[in-house]
Parts: sequence; C-alpha cells; structure tokens
Amino acid sequence: MSNSIKLAILGLGTVGTGVINLINDNLNELKRRSGRDIIITEVGTRRQRDDIDADIMQNSDLMAIAASENVDIVIEVIGGTTLAKDVIMQAIKNGKHVVTANKALLAEHGNEIFAFAEENNVHVAYEAAVAGGIPIIKVMREALAANKIDWLAGIINGTGNFIMTEMRDKGRPFADVLSEAQELGYAEADPTFDVEGIDAAHKLALLASIAFGIPLQFDKVYCEGITGITLQDVNYAEELGYRIKHLGFAVRRDSENDGDAGVELRVHPTLIPQDALLANVNGVKNAVLVNSHPLGQTLYCGDGAGAGATASAVMADVMDLVRVLGSKDRDDQSNTGHHVPHLAFIPDQLSDTPILRADQMVTGYYLRVHAYDSPGVLADITRILSDAGINIDAILQKPAHKVGQVPVIILTLPVVESQMNLAIEKIETLETITDKVVRIRLDELA
Repeated sequence: MSNSIKLAILGLGTVGTGVINLINDNLNELKRRSGRDIIITEVGTRRQRDDIDADIMQNSDLMAIAASENVDIVIEVIGGTTLAKDVIMQAIKNGKHVVTANKALLAEHGNEIFAFAEENNVHVAYEAAVAGGIPIIKVMREALAANKIDWLAGIINGTGNFIMTEMRDKGRPFADVLSEAQELGYAEADPTFDVEGIDAAHKLALLASIAFGIPLQFDKVYCEGITGITLQDVNYAEELGYRIKHLGFAVRRDSENDGDAGVELRVHPTLIPQDALLANVNGVKNAVLVNSHPLGQTLYCGDGAGAGATASAVMADVMDLVRVLGSKDRDDQSNTGHHVPHLAFIPDQLSDTPILRADQMVTGYYLRVHAYDSPGVLADITRILSDAGINIDAILQKPAHKVGQVPVIILTLPVVESQMNLAIEKIETLETITDKVVRIRLDELA
C-alpha cells in the first residue's frame, strides 16, 4: 500500500459535504496525527458537482466505487436500508473498510453486516451513527472496556429534545414547536422517526449491544413518542420537581428482586428530577449518561447532529482505520487485528440475555387522573394502587378545570409495569373517573 490512504465518499448531502470540508480544513493536522496523506479519490453523487475538486472522480455508480481499486476506505452517508446495505456489502466483499453514519441500517441489519466484515477481515466503523459528534461509541467500547455497565440513559434525538425544551421554557404547545422545528431543519417534513422515538430506538439498539454484549435487537425495543405530552403535564411535572425528557434506556436487571432478569430496551417520555444531569441538557443537544462499575456515573454531552458534528465523528473513525491499515503494513497482520470488536465483545462471546417485554419493565410512574370532586374518590384510587402492590411517593390535587371535576396527580415508586396496567384498568372503571388515566414513566436516574 502506498503512503496515501484513499477515501470514497458515497453521498454528498450535509454530512458528505461536511467531511470534504473537514478534510480540506484540517489536512495538515490529519497527516501529523496519522503519518499518512488522506485523500479523497472518488465520490458517489447522482449529478456532477462543479464545487468538487477536479482530481476527485465523480460517479453515480456506487457499486463500482465500492469495488474500485483506487479506494481503501468507503464512507457511506447516503442513508436508507436498501441501497446502502448493498453498497456496504459490496465494499466489504472487496476488502474495503467502511465508515457509516447509518443507524437505521446497523440497528436492523448490523448483525449480518458485522459478521460479513469479520469473515472478510475488514472493519465497519459507526461512531457517527449515534449522538453525532459525541464519541460515545469509542468511550463505551474502549474507555469503559474494564467496566460492567449496569444501565445507560440518553437524550439521543435532538428534535425531541428541542420540542420538550421549548414546551417547558416558553409554554408552547407541541404542534406549534414541531412546526418551528421543521422550519429550522431540525425535523423532517415527515417527523415520525423523531417524534415517535424510532430514530432514538435505532441508536439505543446499538448502545445496548455495546453495553451488554448482546446481538442487535431493534425489533425488541419498546418505543413511545412525545406526541401525547401536553403543557398541562409539563407544568405539573415542574411543580413536583421533575422535568419531562424523551429518553432511551438500556437497563441490565440481574436479579428477580425488582422484576424479571434480563435487559430492558425502552424509549419513552420520562419524568426525571430537575437536578439530574440529563435534566439540564436542552435544545438540540444530545447526552448519554452511563452507570458502570467501578467508575460510576459519567455523562457525555454535545451536538448530536449537523455537518460539523457528524463529519467529526466520521473522520474519527477514518483516523482509527488509517492506523489499522498502517499496522497491517508494518506486521502483515489481518485488517482487524488491531481494532476492537464491532460490538465491543468478541463475536462468539455475545450473550443470549433475554430482552424483557414492556409489561416486565420496572419504572416509577406519574399518573394524572381526572375525577368528579366528590367524597371518597382519592381513597378509592389509593386503595386500588395499594391492592396492586404500588407504593405512592406523592399526591397533588389541582383546582378544577371543568365544573365539578379535578385533576389528581400521583407519583409512584418503581413497580413492574404489568401491576400498573392492572391498577389503571381498575381505576378507569370507577364511576367517579371522567377520562382515561394519563401515565408517564418516572426515573430517578440513581
């Protein structure tokens, strides 16, 4: 191999263009750190671009680029789960390392892709797939390699975080803030992946596999969006000392003392204490809180999207792979001999720890119950909760919003979800209850 490392960038949208700009801006720094010239030899684009250096070959045939002898590392930033998968598999087949920002592809097909990469002695790097410029993949795979990770909680979708922040700080309704997020480019014209938690669930599947050494299992992530969150609940939570955040949780439950043993994978709105580390991560910022032994809690926070943040993560992976290629030149070992495993654990050591169903999860709860203002209502509600083995932490009764009807807010201690489901069913059968019970999960993050 020559002293130059040759890159192909597939896709010249925001991220692909950001990578080109980063390389141009920091070219000397990259060479000083890697000892190699890093050059872009080919780009995949549907139309010819006049702003691309004339020395770079532009080609709409992505499969041809993935097989080109003039490429050492393929950077995939086209998105989607069909063409992107075909191109990555073609690159691997031809002995190319791959860098991708495609969380949906890896969450849904990563087990197959990583296995194929192992067979072909190449590596697929994906720091940019989770939390943008925050180096959370590297931290969990390398810096925390000696730790046992017990749980992690993350704000891993900037759009959802922006919406919840604006609702709380400015008292704006969900629909109004979503419209602004779309105008600002934070949310797509179809915001479903962001506001329904699907984007966060893709990222959580990757983080959980790295944390616990389990295969990728996106299809088992419990997913709940923020479209049902009202200003009423945001304000009540604040009054009780909590904030509502849209969080992803991966929790290892080793003992049956607090529920069934297994792993919880869940994305949903969550009340967290106002003084919690994640409570003050606002706007479009992302953050991941990791609780591990013996280190304890550590927080990783920064820009979760955008050209600069994502390009930074992409090029961090490129730099790692440049060193892998350099070590291969020196000692003729396989391409993967100097790199950590894709999911942090040796492939044949991934465990079959079960993923818990939604009704097996254990959390605290915020309940908003609307009832007629009549004697005995509160006693009936608390009796049902007590009979279900649910301990109450706080109760708040608010002034009536409608004549003769009052909202009652209840916070509970952690309980298995199946018990809460049964209790809510019974509460809703009471003749004094005027509407469905609103429930939002609660976590102290301790």
